Amino acid sequence: MIEEQLKEFRKLLKERGLKTTSQRMAILRVLLSQPECHLTAEEIYDLVKKDWPDIGLATVYRNIQLLSEMNLIDKLNLDDGYVRYEIGDPDQKSHHHHHHMICVSCGKVFAFQEDLLDNLEQKIEQTMGFVVSNHEVKLYGHCAECRKKDGAKSE
Repeated sequence: MIEEQLKEFRKLLKERGLKTTSQRMAILRVLLSQPECHLTAEEIYDLVKKDWPDIGLATVYRNIQLLSEMNLIDKLNLDDGYVRYEIGDPDQKSHHHHHHMICVSCGKVFAFQEDLLDNLEQKIEQTMGFVVSNHEVKLYGHCAECRKKDGAKSE
């Protein structure tokens, strides 16, 4: 599965006149191999460095910026003081990204795909003439694991 996605990313890079460097592919591989994680540039660097010990942090930052501009990876702000990254939608097949639930107890981030705002967006367009091109939803609360721990403490 990862190899198929990397093959598609190689094709997209070539179509856009860019080289498929080992550094770029290593960054994409790291993000593809950890789809549930929302990694910082430094975390990506640490993981890439395992296979490419000579890579520099500046190289990782430059490539992350380029891959982000191409929509191959998405930037996330999860209100924790860090910019985080995940695999993007280079073809923009879905005009909305998935959304995130953030546990305020443990800090875990969970993604959910269902877009419940489509009806609201249609209503906004019909009533106000405003067309929503994108949105971001972050829900804050307590995950099931933390709720379970808190319940065990109170018994």
